Amino acid sequence: MTSMNTHSYFLFIYQVPSQPSAARVGVWRELKRIGALYLQQSVCILPQREPLLAALQKIADRVNELHGNYHLLPLHELPAEAEAKILDGFIAQSNLQYDEIIENCEVNFTKEIEFETFRQNFTYAEAEEIRQELDKIHRWYERVVERDWFGAARREQALSSIEHCEKLLEGFEEKVFLKQEADEAFADEYGDKKRLHPRRFERNQSPGEDH
Repeated sequence: MTSMNTHSYFLFIYQVPSQPSAARVGVWRELKRIGALYLQQSVCILPQREPLLAALQKIADRVNELHGNYHLLPLHELPAEAEAKILDGFIAQSNLQYDEIIENCEVNFTKEIEFETFRQNFTYAEAEEIRQELDKIHRWYERVVERDWFGAARREQALSSIEHCEKLLEGFEEKVFLKQEADEAFADEYGDKKRLHPRRFERNQSPGEDH
């Protein structure tokens, strides 16, 4: 079949001892972290990019430390059908990660805002905690975008979901601000009344008595 390849790849094939299992899982986790697409067990592929090559070399060194073995092979010529399957695999992998972000925004984050609003829990501490959760979602999205080399379709929807979360949080923070303002105004008014109406024992003291 004639090659219609427009991309080059690294093929990484490795074997590590089955025990300890944590070491094997660690290699898998590092490969997934940099965006590797698994073609089958212990066989994965990545686009040819300099940062990815450096990351793969570190993982290869780790495989050696675990007394395993590996092959790191450049792929420059792929049949059109194989190229299409690989591209579809990368795009599907990215879309799945975007879907997880969308679900987190629409279910977990939104429900948390609704629950704290229902409880009238308009405190700075709660707003700060929710803000930290949104920051985590932003960082998560940025990591997925870094691995989305082929423009997965769900990227824009994931970003839209995050922007919606930002608006929800801004609304919650405004309620916190207004609640704090009201509490401070009440405290000022209550303090003035205390000064105008001292406690009975203070009023009954004669001018020369010690407090």
